Amino acid sequence: MKKLGLCLLAVMLLMGTLTGCQGEKPQTEVEQPKEADQPEKSEEAKEEIKKVTFILDWLPNTNHTGIYTAIEEGYFKEEGLEVEVVQPQEGDSNALIGAGKGEFGISSQEQVTMARTSKNPIPIKAVAAVIQHNTSGFASPTDKGIKSPKDFEGKKYGSWGIELERAFLKTLMEKEQADFEKLEIFDLMSYDFFTSVTKDVDFQWIFYGWDGIAAEVKDFPINFIKLQDVDPKLDFYTPVIITNEKLIETNPDLVKKFLRAATKGYESAIENPEQSVEYLLKHAPETDRDIALASQKYLAGEYKKDADRWGEMKLEIWETFGNWMNDNGILENKLDAKEAFTNEYLPEK
Repeated sequence: MKKLGLCLLAVMLLMGTLTGCQGEKPQTEVEQPKEADQPEKSEEAKEEIKKVTFILDWLPNTNHTGIYTAIEEGYFKEEGLEVEVVQPQEGDSNALIGAGKGEFGISSQEQVTMARTSKNPIPIKAVAAVIQHNTSGFASPTDKGIKSPKDFEGKKYGSWGIELERAFLKTLMEKEQADFEKLEIFDLMSYDFFTSVTKDVDFQWIFYGWDGIAAEVKDFPINFIKLQDVDPKLDFYTPVIITNEKLIETNPDLVKKFLRAATKGYESAIENPEQSVEYLLKHAPETDRDIALASQKYLAGEYKKDADRWGEMKLEIWETFGNWMNDNGILENKLDAKEAFTNEYLPEK
């Protein structure tokens, strides 16, 4: 799961060198052909591998398995790319990609929208949707009795400390004629959903693809209120893959190559969820295998649900959610939705 207002964890950089030796042989004219007689190297052999940095939004999880799959199955290598996946040590992926500290990264529609409409806009653009619909919502243990936004009244909500949450809560409660002022909002004492709703609060904002699935695996019964089920305006793209506008302008072929390989990776994760989880665990062995596998099987049906191809985005979704954010006072300036995303660099179906 991602979080808008948190700085994230460690960057791991890796470099290796290779040396070799050769035994001595008697030298003859036959064994020492002139340089002009050497076979010409192919253009492909001459082409250097392009190193690319991919910045995560959060800890490695099943939103990212398509990237790990593309690495492990050689799809990036086929495109002449060597991709290094890192977690941001300072700041978030949006600021880092905007500053050119990495070529590609994971973000979300709301983050891209805020970045592009801020007083000092960050020049990032979404180039692919990882999944097609917002799977987030408000979750609570069933014994809390929270079955609709009306039941938020008199309850304690565990907040991530971001303005967007309050707008979500208010929108849903107003839909049910509930009084937003009767909701108690507390900063989270623990970022773990299960700890928070057991010890500190009644409900929390989660992404079903991870915490909701984890609740199933743990046999922890929850009530879940999906945002878009209450208000369709709250269906948006999260997460998305972003890049810097300057990179698009100066090296569009790199964007196409990256997305061609990423598409193959996510298609493979859809077809072979078990294998893609193994790739994730290779890069993040601390991940809970059972939760990851269940999550991957769930997301396999979400990656390109209702879309002709993986990664594709619709202008209507960007406009509708952008207008909702603006109407709720979240944005400093109105979004030009057409400039916030592009499908141009995705491979043809």
